[in-house]
Amino acid sequence: MTDMTVLQSRSEDASTGEDFSASVMSIEIGPAHPAMHGIVRFTTHLDGELIVGMDPEIGYLHRGFEKESENSKWIQVIPYTDRLNYVSPLLNNIGYSMAVEKLYGIQAPPRAEFTRVIMGEISRITDHLTCLGAVAMEIGAFTFFLWFIKAREYLWELVEEMTGARLTTNWTRFGGNHSDLPDGFLSDLADRLAKLKEVLTECDKLLTRNKIFIDRVKDVGAISKEDALSFGFTGPLLRACGIPYDVRRADSYSVYDELDFEIPVGSTGDCFDRFLVRMEEIRQSISIIEQAADKMPEGPFMTDERMMHFPDKKDVYGNIEGLIDHFKLVMEGHQPPAGEIYMPVEGGNGEMGFYLVSDGSGDPVRVRMRPPCFNFVAAMPAMTVGHYVADIVPIFGSVNMIGGELDR
Repeated sequence: MTDMTVLQSRSEDASTGEDFSASVMSIEIGPAHPAMHGIVRFTTHLDGELIVGMDPEIGYLHRGFEKESENSKWIQVIPYTDRLNYVSPLLNNIGYSMAVEKLYGIQAPPRAEFTRVIMGEISRITDHLTCLGAVAMEIGAFTFFLWFIKAREYLWELVEEMTGARLTTNWTRFGGNHSDLPDGFLSDLADRLAKLKEVLTECDKLLTRNKIFIDRVKDVGAISKEDALSFGFTGPLLRACGIPYDVRRADSYSVYDELDFEIPVGSTGDCFDRFLVRMEEIRQSISIIEQAADKMPEGPFMTDERMMHFPDKKDVYGNIEGLIDHFKLVMEGHQPPAGEIYMPVEGGNGEMGFYLVSDGSGDPVRVRMRPPCFNFVAAMPAMTVGHYVADIVPIFGSVNMIGGELDR
């Protein structure tokens, strides 16, 4: 809490004609607050400890993802997408690369698509582990947080093995991926998923039926189906309200239509339902990964379309065609056909969509990203008014706001 202003108001009860005095306290919560994430600030109006009003402010991160992208080559945008939802960067890489592929009218080879599904679902799990662990820690369940972060390490080591980085992965390419599965990766994957299942079982016993935890989050921050749709909710927060909307099913992409998985839904849309939905989504993502690993086909991990990927160094140094292709891609960049497209994928927080406009040159005309958590932050007043100021912590934690994604 950084600033406090006491506002005195005096009004008259119209029904009784009786005057009464009330004190409404306006308190700034965040960004300098241990339970506030990133740069968000809430001007919270309190009657005692009861929230009677709230004005959300997303803050000023000043990263400018969209304009930076519009002043870069198409391929140079991929590292910028790492910094959107930086807890699940691979989903950002995949979403943007698929958007450019949609402009081209091409699709990555089957092996690349199955690998993308595996890595994307690993990223989704790490996103949910981070969110749930942080929420639990902020309301006192510190052991749960430590165990979930341990589980996240198992998966981040796999991400590092595949991409060479834990967080800023820069892994996908137009028409495929930067690299194929490393030797022994699928064996390592099976071992890590087994460890993850053990942690998930332990944490489920620890918290899911814990009366103290349930009393703290049940019926807190609830929002109706109608209001959730009105605010444009997607992802776990919408599914917690009972609406089974998932881009992987509603507008299937990649090879998700070849895989069997359920869409978990809640009923009341409160913090407890959001917790349960994310816990079940972790289990579903594990199932998706295992199916994709079992069905992994042989073949190339990159398209053979010319001028879609940089040629091998032996071709650059060994023949004139390779040298020309390399020179043109470096100097002129990829040149997708003129047009505009919108490509939605299911991110960690919900529908993450890329709207791209091309004029046929090596530089994007427009890059627009739909950030799922922007709508959640806008709905914070609807979820908090009527609750106590302490309830802001579990409500905002369940939103899983990520500053890099929220930045406008």
